[in-house]
Formats: sequence, C-alpha cells, structure tokens
Amino acid sequence: MSCPHHQQHSHGASAQHHDSANDLIKYPLRAVAWETTRKCILNCKHCRGGALNKEYCGELTTEEGKKLLKSIASCGRTVMIFTGGEPMSRPDIYELISYAKECGLIPVISPCGHLVTPETVKKLQDAGAMAMSISLDGADAKSHDDFRGEEGAFNTAVQAIKYAVAADFRTQINCTVSKLNVADLEKIHDLAVSLGAKAVDYFFLVPTGRGEQLKKLEISSAEYEDALNFIDNLRKRSPIDIRVTCAPHYARIQQQNNDEDEPITARGCLGGKGFAFISHTGIVQPCGFFNRVCGDLRAENYDFKKIYLESKIFNDLRDTASYKGSCGACKFVNSCGGCRARALEKYGDYMAAEPNCKYNAKKK
Repeated sequence: MSCPHHQQHSHGASAQHHDSANDLIKYPLRAVAWETTRKCILNCKHCRGGALNKEYCGELTTEEGKKLLKSIASCGRTVMIFTGGEPMSRPDIYELISYAKECGLIPVISPCGHLVTPETVKKLQDAGAMAMSISLDGADAKSHDDFRGEEGAFNTAVQAIKYAVAADFRTQINCTVSKLNVADLEKIHDLAVSLGAKAVDYFFLVPTGRGEQLKKLEISSAEYEDALNFIDNLRKRSPIDIRVTCAPHYARIQQQNNDEDEPITARGCLGGKGFAFISHTGIVQPCGFFNRVCGDLRAENYDFKKIYLESKIFNDLRDTASYKGSCGACKFVNSCGGCRARALEKYGDYMAAEPNCKYNAKKK
C-alpha cells in the first residue's frame, strides 16, 4: 500500500447545495462498503472488480482511511463494511476497525475465509468488529469451488465459519444467486443453519466487471419472481434471518405476500439513498456494480459526507419521480426503485427501468 497514488480523477461532487440535515433525515446513511483492497487469492466468476492476487497501486493508506471513516461517522451511526478483495490481507485492518469503532461506526468485515483462524477472529473481536460475512455459493464443494475459481475454497470458507461461530462472533452467509444455484437456495440455507450462521443474504447476480462473462447465467425475470417468492416463504419458516440484496423488487414481493399487519423487512435499492460503495482508490459509487464516479475522496479532501449529499448521480437516484419506463409508472417505485446498476448496464441509463422485473406496472 506504499506505491504512489494513481493520477486523481477530475470528477468531484456536484456544485449544487442541499439542506444537509434534512437530506440525512430523508436519506439516512445505513451502510457503507469500503473495498479496502482489491487483492484477492480467489478468481470468482462474478467479481465486479476482476480482482487478482497482487498488490494494487493507489489504495487508500491508513491515514487516508481514518479521514474517510471520520467523515462517514459524521453522517450518523452507520454500518461500516470492510470488504475487498481480501480485507484481512491489509496489515492495518485491525487498526482501521478499531478506529471505526472509536468514531461510533458499526464495523463488520467480509473476508474470503483463508485468513480466518481462531487467533484472527479474536483480533477482529478485540478491535471491535461486530460481525463477519462469508460467501457460500453452492451447497457443496464442487459447486462453490467452480464458482469461486479455487479448489478448496468451500472447505476453507466452512472452516472459517466454524471458527467464527465457535468464538460467538456473529456470522452471516452470503450467496450469489445465478442459474448455477437457484435450485439449491434451500440447501444453502440449511447448510448455513447447520453451521450456526445467524443470517443468509441472497445476492442476485449483477453482470458487471468480470461478471459480464456471466450474462448467460443471470436468471430470467420469471425466475427472479419465482426465486423471490420462494425466499419469502423460506423466510417465514426459517430459524435465522434471511435477507435479499440486488433484487429490490423483493420489497414489492413482501408487500404483495404479507398480511397488512406483518412488518415489511425488505428495502428496495438503497444505492445513493442509504448505501454507498468506496473503491480501493477512494472512488465513491452508489454500489459496487454501478460503474460511474460520484466523487473522488482524494479530490474532495476525504469529505465523504459532501459527496453523499451533493453528488449529482446520488441526487438523481433519490428523484424517483424522474425514473423512466415501467419503473417510473410503478406504484412500488418508492419502496422498490429497481436496480439502477442493471439499468445502467443494459440501457446505458441509470434512470431507465429495471430490466429483470416482470411486474406488470400500472399507471399511478
């Protein structure tokens, strides 16, 4: 992490001004994911960053990271996700987690698993990390290892989960949903339960980055609908928490399926409306799959709050009345919003309709 910075981007936050206090009330910052490093030993088919097992030039330094964390903390008590690449490959990861905790953030970490040992779990807990997420993209070694591009990845991930659970470290299983495993969602859930995980989060594939090669593995709109209905039914009988990410129409599914007095746990797309992603070089985006620069932390003196409140793209995403196509006509536009990254990828327009929703939208 000592190599010189890349040339800074010229993109910054927009010049428009907003009532910051009002914006943070209307769009409270719920979570930020920081790609602390892009270095990774895995070769996952769906990787948005095409990560390799090498040192990357221009990654935010320890001091830069602390400036970033302090600015994020000024937005409120936010979940701070330390991700990668392999975040545990950063020698300063424990220092950064500890600083995040001191700032009042809620630090969690999303490692690959190979660096998780009883000793490192304790170090994470001592630093103040509140939870860990580990990915399992198949119910067995063959399916997971094929997807992750590394023989033995499944066994490593399972062992990491066991180490974390044994230390009473809250652990969540993440699963990227594609044609390869959509028929095994319950098996993956049951595996998570048997391992002692507290939650399963089903991430629906967004074909960007290395994932562009997987467009043929992205499930159809009808399969999305079936899978989301299945997950909602599974949620109602599961002993652990079940979440869905990158399928914002799950919020609609819950509203359609649940009784009026049953709370709606699903939220639609939070990109720019409660969630943000920060790249290893300090570029701010609505999410990791939304490949547009909303701000450059180095160019903005590490003022994340300013970018979050003033970015033109973020403010466009908050203006659901300007959404186009079936999303703009949909009565669920405010609770769902559609996936803006998929709209950008397919149509080149992040305000266009979600391409993987089959709901027959009616005019408001």
